Amino acid sequence: MDFFCAPFALQRWGLLRQGQRSITERQNALTDPWKHGGVQVIPGDQLDTNTPQTPGMNRAAAINFARAGAKQLWAGTVHIHADAKTGVHHHGALESVIYVVKGRARMRWGEKLEYVAEAGPGDFIFVPPYVPHQEINASSEETLECVLVRSDQEAVVVNLDIDPVEKPEAVKWIDPIHKH
Repeated sequence: MDFFCAPFALQRWGLLRQGQRSITERQNALTDPWKHGGVQVIPGDQLDTNTPQTPGMNRAAAINFARAGAKQLWAGTVHIHADAKTGVHHHGALESVIYVVKGRARMRWGEKLEYVAEAGPGDFIFVPPYVPHQEINASSEETLECVLVRSDQEAVVVNLDIDPVEKPEAVKWIDPIHKH
């Protein structure tokens, strides 16, 4: 084992607390700490649906501390039923990234949900900390399928009682690096 990665591997996979593992597990991990402690593939049909749920949508965890040892992020899937929308909420200090796999997502945000944008398959949506928002399935016929990544393990959802404006302003994203 390389001198520089040994301390990382020992600490990362709990080998410094050897009382918690059998002798065989400790020996195997010392000879090849990356085999079961490196890259992990979580099959799509084995996601954990025992997560906080919101009416009209289904969340399933793929990557978190319990399943993969992740310490600084959470990743999973979100399916929003046809014609469904979430309540207005924010996620505290967490950052969220939504990747649209299938369907059409409509996002409203702002103090009165005065802004709106839509995203389709292949599009990413970034939700900064504390931004009041609402996810909406823009289709009345098909389920919206997305991948969700959050910057922490904590399931922060702060529900808000907001009277949204009737006609939100459509906002187009402008690339701040490659201005046209």
